[in-house]
This record gives sequence, C-alpha cells and structure tokens, in this order.
Amino acid sequence: MYRKATMALAVAAALGLPHAATAQTQDELRTLREQVRQLDRRVTDAEQAAIQASSRPTGENAMNPAVSVILNGIYSNLSQDPNAFKINGFTPTLGEVGPGVRGLSLGESELAIAANIDHHFRGTLIASISPEDSIGVEEGYIQTLSLSYGFTVKAGRFFSAVGYQNQIHAHAWDFTDAPLANKVFLGNQLNEDGIQLKWVAPTETYFDVGVEVGRGRQFPAAAGTAGPRNKNGVGSGNVFAHLGGDLGTSVAWQTGVSYLSTSPQDRTFDTLDSAGASVTDSFTGKSRLWVLDGILKWAPNYNPTYTNFKLQGEFFRRRENGDLTFKTATTGGFASQQSGWYLQGVYQFVPMWRVGYRYDRLDSGTTSFSTPLNAAEFPILAAYNPTRHTMMVDWSPSEFSRIRLQAASDKSRSDATDHQVFLQYIVSLGAHGAHKF
Repeated sequence: MYRKATMALAVAAALGLPHAATAQTQDELRTLREQVRQLDRRVTDAEQAAIQASSRPTGENAMNPAVSVILNGIYSNLSQDPNAFKINGFTPTLGEVGPGVRGLSLGESELAIAANIDHHFRGTLIASISPEDSIGVEEGYIQTLSLSYGFTVKAGRFFSAVGYQNQIHAHAWDFTDAPLANKVFLGNQLNEDGIQLKWVAPTETYFDVGVEVGRGRQFPAAAGTAGPRNKNGVGSGNVFAHLGGDLGTSVAWQTGVSYLSTSPQDRTFDTLDSAGASVTDSFTGKSRLWVLDGILKWAPNYNPTYTNFKLQGEFFRRRENGDLTFKTATTGGFASQQSGWYLQGVYQFVPMWRVGYRYDRLDSGTTSFSTPLNAAEFPILAAYNPTRHTMMVDWSPSEFSRIRLQAASDKSRSDATDHQVFLQYIVSLGAHGAHKF
C-alpha cells in the first residue's frame, strides 16, 4: 500500500512537468525519481521486518522484565559467641535469628525479576542467595491488575502482612538486623505460601483491609523437622487493616493492626535441660498473635531528598496453649502469654547521611505447665525480659548504594551482654521497584 502511494506521487510529479522542460528541471526530476526509489526500498524493508516480528512468539518482544540484584556484605565484631546465641524467656524459633558469624562475611544477596504478564496479572520472583551458596525463594507470586472497586489478589509465596517490618525486604531495613520482637514471634521474617485478598477504600484518607490464608510452612506454624502439616486446607490465617493520611504538607502517618492465627503440630526446637544436656522438645496446639504498628514520616514540603525524619514502632502480643513434649517422651499441658515491642527513629540530617536509634524490649509474661511437666525442665522459659539498644549511622552516595555502621548492646541472654559492631554495605544493580511506605 505504501509503495503504491509513493509511486503515485512520483508519477503525478512527473506528469505535472511541462514538455519544454529545461536541463535544470530534468536534473531535478532525476533526483526526485532516485529519492522515490530509496523511499520505496525503505518501505519494503519495513514491511518485511513487521512480517517477521509478527511471526515470533509474543513473549520475545512483548515482555521485558525488570531485573535487579542486591549485594550485601557485613563485618561483625561480637563480644559473645554467636553459636551460643539464645533469647531467654522464649521458645527457640526455627528461623535464622542470631547475629550472624564473626568477621567478614557475604550477607544474603537477592535476585529479583518482575514484569506485567498481561493486562490482568503481574509476576514477581525474588530469590535469596545465602553465603553458604544455597538458593531459596523469598517471594514468588502473581498479583492481579484489573480487578475493580479497589480489590487485588496475590497468590504464591510472599511476605505476610503481619505487622509493618515483616513486609520489608532486609536490604531496605533501617538497621542491619530485625527487632527482637520479630525474631521471637515471627522467626525473624514470615513468608508464607498462600493467597492474599486486599481491598483499598476509595477515600481521601488511606484505608485498606485484607485477609491471608497459607500453608503454615514457617514458624510459628511450622512443624519443625517434619515440615509443614500434611493436610488439606490451610495452616495459618492472617487478618490485617491499615489507616493513614497526611498532617499538613510535611507529615504523613500510618497505623495498622493484624491478627495471625496458626495451629502448630509437633513444632520442634532444640534447647538445654536443667542439667545442661541438649534435648529436643516439641509443641502442638494453637498460637495467636496480635500486632499493632505505626509509622510517622516528616519531610519539609514533601522533599525527602534533603532532611527527613521517620518514627516507627510495633507492639506484639502472643498467646499459645496446647501440649508440650519434653525430650520427645513426656507430654503435658503448656500455656503462655508473652509480649514485646520496639521503637526506632531515623533522621536524615543532610542529603546523604542518616543517624538512627532503636530500643527493643520483650516481656516473657506468664507460662504454665501441667503434670507431668514442670518449669524446672525448661530453663530457657524462665522469666526474663530481654532488651537491646542499637545505634547506627549510614551514608548513601546514591539511591543504589549504602554503607552503614551499627553498634548494639544486646541483652537477649540472661547471663551475658553481647556488645555488637557491624559494618555493612548494600548495593543495588538494575531496575528495582519502590519500597513500601
């Protein structure tokens, strides 16, 4: 069609010339004809390229995923042996809650791939690469794009919306490690295989509410060495809601509440008995966790690139009851009510520099045992309230790199204080999506 049009223009131009054309006019005509031939070749090449492209699989040219890599390295100076780390007053979790290894180490790195699948779905895969060269899936899910009335559905493996900190990837934390409350109540960070339904209200004040159901693959629902429960249906459920808005032109706030319900079966953990011997215990019953979170951000005239301040905190309260098995042989009733909280503030005083402070506190609360068990058999659960003071300063020369120095006085152990110093770098390669508010 394009060739016919160009040729028609050329013929019309030629016929429009007078018979007594001058030599200059004839030269112009030859030039015009040569330009038409070149244009005709270009159109032909474009048509052939379009035909070849249309014959390729759609995925080769219709989807170009965003790929990013996060590299993380740490130097740790710890006054206490990290291999003997414990949080007294609380049942040992199944997550990696310790301070890491002494000396230089490559921290957990991250590989992320994300793209819109079509106009209905978006896909995300985030793989974690441990210093021991093992690869695991942190998140791998699809999410709807086209549901109406503010609804979205997420399905696959994702960080649960229980509390605030749990939903944020480690490289975006304001401190090197997680708060103590996240360690004892969520095993550091809970990512679940399941489905999430969330609704965002069409109001000026931000409001969302959602529900999650999952397989129960991790602490507090995980079944220890036996893995998640071998059952149809769900092993954990979470209900959450958030409310937020603006105060003037410089302050933004958000608060949230969530309720996580799980039913552990033979959730095993290793500890020491009253004689100091290593034993394996297990718990079967119900675990209920309430989390209240809040965050306040201040940035003059909404310009966070210069000075800004962020205040963040969460309060956890857990209740468990069921059967506790001692040394895999003796079983009796067990119940506990425990709580914990943290509060942290981070101040960016110039464009590239921030300072921060965090205070953690846990309350071992009350525990009760029924015959034939007694409290003396579980010294790890003796009443104790761990605390920790943490300070950090970091330098971010760009949005893709950060170097952080952190010092902490960790009193997780009742018999010793661990004085910790961390020097950490975090760099980002490639396109990486925005982080949570």
